[in-house]
Amino acid sequence: MSSRYAETYKSWQDDPFGFWKAAAAKIDWISTSDQVFDPADGPYGRWFPDWECNTCYNCLDRHVERGRTGQPALIYDSPITGKKAVYSYRKLLDKVVALSAVLQDQGIGKGDRVIIYMPMVPEAVMAMLACARIGAIHSVVFGGFAAHELATRINDATPKAIIAASCGIEPGRVIAYKPLIDAAIEQAEHKPECCLVFQREQSEASLIEGRDHDAGALMAAAEAEGREVPCVPVKATDPLYILYTSGTTGQPKGVVRDTGGHMVALAWSMANLYDIQPGEVFWAASDVGWVVGHSYIVYAPLLHGCTTVVFEGKPVGTPDAGVFWRVIAEHSVVSLFTAPTAFRAIRKEDPEGKLISKYDLSQFRALFLAGERADPDTVQWAADQLRVPIVDHWWQTESGWCMVGNPLGLGKLPIKPGSPTVPMPGYDVQILDDAGHPLPQGTLGNIVVKLPLPPGCLPTLWNAEKRFFDAYLNDFPGYYKTSDAGIIDADGYLSIMSRTDDIINVAGHRLSTGAMEEVLATHKDVAECAVIGISDQLKGQLPCGFVVLKSGVNRPHEEIEKELVGLVRNQIGPVAAFKIAITVDRLPKTRSGKILRGTMRQIADHESYKMPATIDDPAILDEITQALELHGILNRV
Repeated sequence: MSSRYAETYKSWQDDPFGFWKAAAAKIDWISTSDQVFDPADGPYGRWFPDWECNTCYNCLDRHVERGRTGQPALIYDSPITGKKAVYSYRKLLDKVVALSAVLQDQGIGKGDRVIIYMPMVPEAVMAMLACARIGAIHSVVFGGFAAHELATRINDATPKAIIAASCGIEPGRVIAYKPLIDAAIEQAEHKPECCLVFQREQSEASLIEGRDHDAGALMAAAEAEGREVPCVPVKATDPLYILYTSGTTGQPKGVVRDTGGHMVALAWSMANLYDIQPGEVFWAASDVGWVVGHSYIVYAPLLHGCTTVVFEGKPVGTPDAGVFWRVIAEHSVVSLFTAPTAFRAIRKEDPEGKLISKYDLSQFRALFLAGERADPDTVQWAADQLRVPIVDHWWQTESGWCMVGNPLGLGKLPIKPGSPTVPMPGYDVQILDDAGHPLPQGTLGNIVVKLPLPPGCLPTLWNAEKRFFDAYLNDFPGYYKTSDAGIIDADGYLSIMSRTDDIINVAGHRLSTGAMEEVLATHKDVAECAVIGISDQLKGQLPCGFVVLKSGVNRPHEEIEKELVGLVRNQIGPVAAFKIAITVDRLPKTRSGKILRGTMRQIADHESYKMPATIDDPAILDEITQALELHGILNRV
C-alpha cells in the first residue's frame, strides 16, 4: 500500500491548528472553545486553552459505557513471581475508583502531587489513573533509584503522598522499597503527609503509625463498600504528571505533561504511527518509571480502547531469552515496543533465534524500537528472525511521543538502517549550526524543532520556567533544542549521530554524567573527576569515570575504584550501570580549564579525533589511552 504520509504531513503544514482540532475529536471533552492554541500562554504557547477534560474518563469510563466492559484492558504477566492476571475494563475501573476513594480519604485532591514508587505491577497503573481521576498530579519515580535521588524529587515536587509497593523483585533478589522511602523522607526537606504501601508477600514492609497505611487493605474496603468517585474536570492545560529526567547540572528536571494535548497526541499516534486498532493487544516492554511506560504502557493503549501488557520480567533470565516470544504468543500481542538493548541481550543469548521457533507468532506484525540508537546489526538480526517491519523511531522524555518515525498506520515508508525515518506531523525538524544557521542536506549539526511544539510535548518544567527557557529555547531562538546532533538526507530522513550535552543513554535510560561526577567528587580521596559515556555492545553506552586523587593518597587504586563504584550505586542506583572507575594522574583540559570529555570518549570508542587546538598538554591524551588499555577498555569487543 502506498503511504499517505506526505499528504498527511502537508495537511498539518497547511493548517496546523485545524489538523489538531480534527485529531481532538477522538477525545471526549467536558467543554471546548473555538481556540485551539494560545501563543501568549507559557514560554511558547499552550494547546487547547479553556478546554476541559479528564484523562481517566477517556481511558476507562467511556469504554465501559460503550461496550468494552468485558474486554481485557490490562494483562499482568510476571515471570519473576510466576503470577498472571487479566483486568477487564470494568474491573480496572472498579479498582481505580476504589483507589481514588482512598486518596480522597487522605485529603488528596485536584492539583496535589503524589509520588508513585512502584515496580511493574497492576497497582502502579491503577495509581496513575486514580490520580488522574481526581485531578491530582502524579510523579512516578523508577523503583531502582536510590534514596538520595528520591529525596531530590520529593523536595522538587513537594508531594502530599507517596504510593509505593513494599518491594521490587529482580532475578535472584528482592529489593525492599520501604527502607529507601524512609531514608529519602528523612533526607528530604519536604515531608509527605502519608505513605500508602501495597504489601507484597515477598517482603512486607513495616509501617510507621500515623503516616503509613496499607494501601491494599484500604482499597479492598473501598471497593467492598461500592464507593463512587466521579471524574474531576481539569483544564486541558493542567498538568497530568511530572516526570523527572536528567539535567546537565545533575539536578533533575521535572518535565510537565499537560492533560489535553497529551491525550490528543497519543490517540493520534496509536492509529497513524503504530497501526493499532481498538481491541488489539499492544505491549510496550518498558517500565512505568520511564516516559515510554507512561505513554505506551498506560495512557495511549487505554485511550485507544486496546489491551496493554504489564510485564514484570527481563528479556533474558526470566527464565530465558525466549520470554518475549512466550508473552507475544500467549497474549496475542500484535506489536511490541522496546529498547534495542533488549534485543542485543536476546541476540547475545540466542544468536540463531532458536527460541523464536518454539512459539506461534503468526498474529505479531511489527516491532518498534526507541530509547537509544538502534544499530543496523541489531535491526537486521531482528528483521531476519521475526520477518516483520522493524521500526526505529526517535523521541524524548520531553516530547512524550514520537518526533521522527515510520508511520505504519499511514503506510510504511522505505526503511533505512540507522535512521528513524521522517518527522511526524507537528514537528518541523531542522539542522542548524552553532550560530543558528540552517545547514545543507547531509551536514552534521544541531537537531532542533521549530516552535511551537505540537500537543503532547512539555509546555514547561515544574516550577522552573526560566530553567525550561534556558535549557531548551535560549540557544536557538524560535526553536526547541533537542541536544542531539544529526543529519537530514535528500529524502528528508533524519539520522541521530550523538548527544550534544552530557546526557548518556544506558540501556534506554537517559542519565547525567554530571550527576555521577557530583557523586564521585564526594569521595574523600578524589581531587577531580570526569565521567564519559563509552560505547557498549549490549547497553548502547556505559559510564566510565576518570578520577585524579588528592596528593598524599597512598591507598591501592583498586580499593578506591571499588569504593567509587559502590558510591555511585548507592547514590544514583543500579540503573546507572556504573562499573568502570579509572585512576589517572591528570585530566586533559583546555587552557581555560575545560575538561576535554569529548576527546576522551573518542579515544575510548576507537574514533579518530583531531588534537584540540586549545589543549593544555597533548601528552595527557597518551596517558588516558594507556589508562584505558590497562583497564581493558580499548580491548573491548
